[in-house]
Order: sequence, then structure tokens, then C-alpha cells
Amino acid sequence: MGKLRSLGAVLEDARRESPSEFDWLANFEKVGHFRAFAMDKLLIALQIIVALGILNVWILRSGKPTPFRGGAAQSLREEFSAYGLPLWFMRVIGGLKVICALALVVAIWDHRLARPAAIGLGLLMVGAFAMHIKLKDPFQKSLPSLVVLAMCVAIALL
Repeated sequence: MGKLRSLGAVLEDARRESPSEFDWLANFEKVGHFRAFAMDKLLIALQIIVALGILNVWILRSGKPTPFRGGAAQSLREEFSAYGLPLWFMRVIGGLKVICALALVVAIWDHRLARPAAIGLGLLMVGAFAMHIKLKDPFQKSLPSLVVLAMCVAIALL
């Protein structure tokens, strides 16, 4: 009785005997590798965009006015006050957002952190959106929270 051969060995022999019939297989493998490569790069880009955006808001621009602050607030402290939330709550939320943002950066090298960080930050963005609704802010003020939420969902699912 002959030896049993793996499917890969059989395909490789057939490819050598008639390469033109198996070009589709080589192209399929190339496309598969490219798609995985592109998705990996997209994931890293999303992680960097979200992380830098959160760090910008909470570290660099926390005391500065932006067109996206809730109500008529000119700083994060005023924004949380407009929401009727105490200062300690602002610090907790800010700490959680910064930790999640830093975890997204670390997740570039340790992929296990990406999903929990994105889910945590996504939940915080749902809360941010709810606060804008509470104040009856115009839609454009809540747009950043929705965009970051969408990117967090993408990170968690990729």
C-alpha cells in the first residue's frame, strides 16, 4: 500500500505539473496575506487615532475651549459642572479615559489589550453622548463621541 500524503503535498505536486491551472491558488494566498496585513495596519491606525484624540482632550486641551464642549462650557471642569456631575467624577472619568487610551497604544505590541480598552472607552463614549443629549446640545457637539464610539467598535471587532 502507498503512503498517505497530505492535501498540501498533493496540491504542490499538481502545481508543479501544471502551474497555470493553480495560479488562482497562489493569487488567493497573496490576497489573503495582503488582507490580513491591511486589517492589521487599519487596526493600529484606529488605535493611534483614538488614543491621541483622547489624550489630546484630557491632557493637552482640558482647560481650553472647543466647539464640542457641552452647554456653554469653556473647559472640562465647566463641562462636567454643566452636566451636574461633581469634580471627583470628572477625575474618575478622565483617569479611565487616559488609562484606556494608553492601553490602546500598548496594544499595538500586546494585542490582548486592544479589545478591553476599546470596549471600556466605547462605554465611556456612550456616557459622553448621553450627557450631550441630557443638555440638549446640538448634534455637532456630540459628534466626536459618536465617531470615537464607532472607532472603538471597529477596534473591538477587528
